[in-house]
Amino acid sequence: MKLSTRGRYGLKAMYQLALHYGEGPIPLKSIADAQNLSENYLEQLVSSLRKEGFLNSVRGAQGGYMLARPPSDITVGSILRTLEGNLAPADCVTGDEYDCENEENCVTKLVWMRIRDSIDQVVDSITLQDMLDEREEMQKEKFNA
Repeated sequence: MKLSTRGRYGLKAMYQLALHYGEGPIPLKSIADAQNLSENYLEQLVSSLRKEGFLNSVRGAQGGYMLARPPSDITVGSILRTLEGNLAPADCVTGDEYDCENEENCVTKLVWMRIRDSIDQVVDSITLQDMLDEREEMQKEKFNA
């Protein structure tokens, strides 16, 4: 499974907003510049994230975007699913209606199910706060080295 730029860039943008959680709205240009992302492309991503209730937006000269919930309440999995859709590695294990003529004799479905479950377990166990905490640890180690 390979994530598209939607998932990768969207997660970077959400991380950038988590860094500034509680500081008020952050302009999209600041997010794009800090993470070296296209502002136009980022606009599309934040629109999806805002519609799903992850972001609040403020219009005007002092406007921008901010997290709608604390970083500890937003998982990587919820962000990726919003931007990428289902993270299952094969159509037959998405949980959606899918007709497979070989399902009864399929020897690989168990593999796809285990991969799906592993991916879900990992991305659903990591919050934006975990990412912030990891960054802090990395900076401490770098400082003490």
